[in-house]
Amino acid sequence: MFFNKAIIIGNVTRDPEIKALPSGAKVTSLSLATNRVWKDANGAKKEQTDFHNIVVFGRQAETVAQYIKKGSSLMVEGRIQTRSWDDKDGKKNYRTEIVADRVQFGPKGGTASAGGAVAGSNDPQSNSPANAGKDVETIDYPDDDINAEDIPF
Repeated sequence: MFFNKAIIIGNVTRDPEIKALPSGAKVTSLSLATNRVWKDANGAKKEQTDFHNIVVFGRQAETVAQYIKKGSSLMVEGRIQTRSWDDKDGKKNYRTEIVADRVQFGPKGGTASAGGAVAGSNDPQSNSPANAGKDVETIDYPDDDINAEDIPF
């Protein structure tokens, strides 16, 4: 059995670039940064940033190019692919990228929380571009203590 799946959550490092293929299909490319923090053998805090090339096709490519900018938070789910080509001098070039099957926008304002709550909502409309300008309603809970015997079931 073979399995090629990547799921990453990070911040966009440059504005997305949209292009059209000869077939007319849209393709958007962008770069996503992810961080890893750990302590070494001496207990010193270490941090490493990895940069991932992302490619998005079709209608999703148009949406990403329209609403995402440098600093935005994204969750990308897709497959890893390595392309190769020869440049003008005959030198072989390679590029490894994630071809996105699914892109989910993070919270407005860019960065995800420490818990990585980019996909934290179960409501699929909560991160949609149409709801980007709407205020989130909050629930005011009473300060009274609830007695379990008062619950009718």
